[in-house]
Order: sequence, then structure tokens, then C-alpha cells
Amino acid sequence: MPERLFSAVAGLGHSLNNVFQRLGFAARFFMMLLRYSGQSFCRFRLTVREIYFSGFQSLLIMLVSSLFIGMVLGLQGFETLQRFGSADALGVMVALSLTRELGPVVAALLFASRAGSSITAEIGLMKATEQLMAMDMMAINPIARVVAPKFWGGVLSMPLLASLFSAIGIFGGYLIGVVFIGVDEGAFWSQMQGAVDFRFDIWNGIIKSFVFGIAVSLIAVFEGYDAIPTAEGVSASIRRTVVNSALTILALDFVLTSFMFRGL
Repeated sequence: MPERLFSAVAGLGHSLNNVFQRLGFAARFFMMLLRYSGQSFCRFRLTVREIYFSGFQSLLIMLVSSLFIGMVLGLQGFETLQRFGSADALGVMVALSLTRELGPVVAALLFASRAGSSITAEIGLMKATEQLMAMDMMAINPIARVVAPKFWGGVLSMPLLASLFSAIGIFGGYLIGVVFIGVDEGAFWSQMQGAVDFRFDIWNGIIKSFVFGIAVSLIAVFEGYDAIPTAEGVSASIRRTVVNSALTILALDFVLTSFMFRGL
């Protein structure tokens, strides 16, 4: 029994040691990324290309998903509000749900699964095929040339995608609530305009999406750069990117919400 307990404690200590080692390496990697970001901004076309890759090519899944989520919110919200005689407040419910929570969070989860995994795969394959090593041998900094543009492309794309997600979701709620169910259009928009505050609702949602963009982009580029240069290693890095990004997004959402809406 003591030997089993000792083995369990030793295994736990070894796992925690590996976790803290990776966290320390990730922190050093982030500092290097910030240090060499200036060089990547000197060739801003690289960042623009990554904005197209991470942002524009993720637009379709964002718009389709947000439309259906808004329609579901319209259906569920109408059924609930109708019980209390408040069906005209459907626009408020849909707008606040999307701008505060669902827009930034769901957009970030979709971004992590689509763009984050692609970024990790691309950097991991470049490492596996020794392209990053070749850049280093030719005196080209791979962090400034490859990693930093991908990171900033994701960071700048995320708030734009989340804003479009919320806007199209509200339109989906309008389609279901006003066009199909028959909620008064004037009440739908007027109550939304009166209840949704730019600072506490829209702006805080944009801040959330920006923080999520930093977290997801950092995890994606780090996992790709730290991937074992084999097919299995790259596959494991992609899996860690999606899982760690999802958990980080949900944890950050709780922390940010507790600070942003504490005074309301």
C-alpha cells in the first residue's frame, strides 16, 4: 500500500512538473513573439495574408452558425417570454445573449476548431519538414517570419468575426420572431435599442473576443512550434490546440464576466 501511494504521488508530481515546464516555455515563447512582432509588422502584407487565411476563410462557418443560433434563440425565447406576457422583449433577449456571451464565446470556439487547428497543422508540418530549421540556417527568424504574422492575424480577426456573429445572430432572431412568428417589429427593435448599452454590452463583448483571440492564437502557434516533428506529433498538437483552446475560452469567459458585469 505505501508503495502504491508513493508511486501515485510520484506520478502526480511528474505530471505537474511537466505542466509547469510547458507553461514556463509558453511564457518565454510569448515574450519572444512580442519581441519579434515589430519585424513582422515591417512586412505587414504577411499579417494581412494571415487575416485572410484565419478570418475571411472562417467567415462562412461563422455566418451560418450564427444565423441558426439566432433562430434557435428566437424560437426558445418567444416560447419562454410568451408565458409571462413579454413577447415584445424578444429582441432584448436575443441581442443581450449574443453580444454578451454567445457571440464572443461560440465564435471563439469555432475559430479555434477551424483556424486554430489549421495554424497548428501548418507550423507543425513546417517543423516536421525542417522548413523552420532551414529558415534559421539562412538567418531568417522563423518566429518573426512565420509565427508572429499568424498570431496577429488571428488576434485581429477574432473581434471582427465575433461582431459579425452577433449581428447575423440578431438577424436570425428577427427572422423567426418578427417574420415567421409575428412579434411586433417596432417593439422588437425599439426595446433592443433601449436596453442594449454600448459600453456594458457591445464593448465588453468586443473586449472578450479580443482576449479570446489572443489566447486561441497563442495556443495555436505555440502547439505548432512545440510539436514533435512526426505525423503523430503534429496530430497530437492539433488535438491539444482544440481542447486547450476550448477550456481556456470557457475559463476566461467566467473570469471576464465576473469582472465586467459585477457592478450591474
